[in-house]
Amino acid sequence: MSTLSKTFLTPEQYLEIERKAEYKSEYYNGEMFAMFGASLAHTVLVRNAMRELDRQLLGSSCIPVSNDLRVFVPVTGLFAYPDIVVFRDEPQLRDAYLDTLINPTVLVEILSPSTEAYDRGRKFEHYQSIDTLREYLLVASDRVHVDLYTRQPDSRWLLTSASQERESISLSSIGCVLTLNELYRDFDLGHQARAEAR
Repeated sequence: MSTLSKTFLTPEQYLEIERKAEYKSEYYNGEMFAMFGASLAHTVLVRNAMRELDRQLLGSSCIPVSNDLRVFVPVTGLFAYPDIVVFRDEPQLRDAYLDTLINPTVLVEILSPSTEAYDRGRKFEHYQSIDTLREYLLVASDRVHVDLYTRQPDSRWLLTSASQERESISLSSIGCVLTLNELYRDFDLGHQARAEAR
């Protein structure tokens, strides 16, 4: 019986490949994991969240960026592309290429059926080891629902959830309040397109 051998990459090999690639891949423990295209609902939610964060953080020391900025988790070695990253003051970058952040304050992931378990579980375990991370926001793309994990002074994480469009969620570490009616604006457009494709 034959087995296929895997080729494991060093972080430097991964970054060399990734910087030349036409599509994005995350990396952990020697392996690259390709990222696939997002649904319309997913992209609408990213757009809405970015619009609100941009508006509220304009002129502050916090900078929100969407999913093209790679984040490195030094303790575990994960390289990932969160849907939205907010960092405060000066960005700390892994190397001279200036494309891999190590000091996020807030991370936002838009959940999809294929990534939800990972985003809520193992990926969050990785993210928790980032000293600068204060809040982790998970946004459902199949319904109106958000979960916000906030780091407490004793390093435990407090969960706050909201499921009604009239509710809001406070990102206290960066002084922002996201209302669900703004976050889910045009959300029906994404669901309508998905229903018509079936």
